[in-house]
Amino acid sequence: MAIGALGILGFSFSLPATRLAVADLDPWLVAFGRATVAALLAVVYLRATRAPRPTARQARSLAIVALGVVVGFPLFTSLALASETAAHGAVVIAILPAATAVAAVLRAGERPTRRFWVASAAGLVTVLAFVATTGGELTTAGPQAADLYLLAAVALCGVGYAEGGALSRTLGAAPTICWALVLSAPVTATVAGVAAATTGLHAGPTAWLGFAYVSVVSMFLGFFAWYAGLARGGVARVGQIQLAQPVLTLGWSALLLGESVSALTVAAALAVLASVAATQRAR
Repeated sequence: MAIGALGILGFSFSLPATRLAVADLDPWLVAFGRATVAALLAVVYLRATRAPRPTARQARSLAIVALGVVVGFPLFTSLALASETAAHGAVVIAILPAATAVAAVLRAGERPTRRFWVASAAGLVTVLAFVATTGGELTTAGPQAADLYLLAAVALCGVGYAEGGALSRTLGAAPTICWALVLSAPVTATVAGVAAATTGLHAGPTAWLGFAYVSVVSMFLGFFAWYAGLARGGVARVGQIQLAQPVLTLGWSALLLGESVSALTVAAALAVLASVAATQRAR
């Protein structure tokens, strides 16, 4: 649980950092460029640790991981945050824990109890109610393109989390994300190169700081802790720590974007943590 929470703490800054990056840089460059930088770091890690090559079966699972967390989530969140705020993004990605739990049932063979689902649903409702009233801007005009991008990001990321968490039990947490990055590097580097050539690399310091964060932490180091937590504690159970991520994201957004944080933030955070604790007791 502690290891998984460390990963979520790193991920909680991803949307604000992405928002900073896409303010000046092309979303495709941010999405595939961060994967390219992380792939270079992954090569260094794999060579330094002399990690064994994945088997053919593991390579198939790595392709699913790469589709979800190396390509899918970074691309669709970058496209969404080019026109929406990080706070609005937190509204939609609040359903990521539920998506991860469903994917865990389908991909990792887990069977959570009814009590687990009730506790997870309570936490999800709490998060959605909080961000709907203080974070994002919900309208009755129907889903916008950015919302559809975010929903696609959630669906792909849930599968990538579940597949990576299950694979980490045999391959290891760090090698799982590293091999996924390396195997997808030919595609990510090509797209990043084309995006850089067509849109340029002109950006301010804050944009490059945001890009550096999503490259090193969101795309690389954060997965070391996250996949290790999922592998040790169970994808569905540990995955519910994500319920705290939207609250943390709104906190970071307040620091970066000047959004006000009221006492409701603290109350919602405590309620979310209570639901997460309840899921851990539902065995």
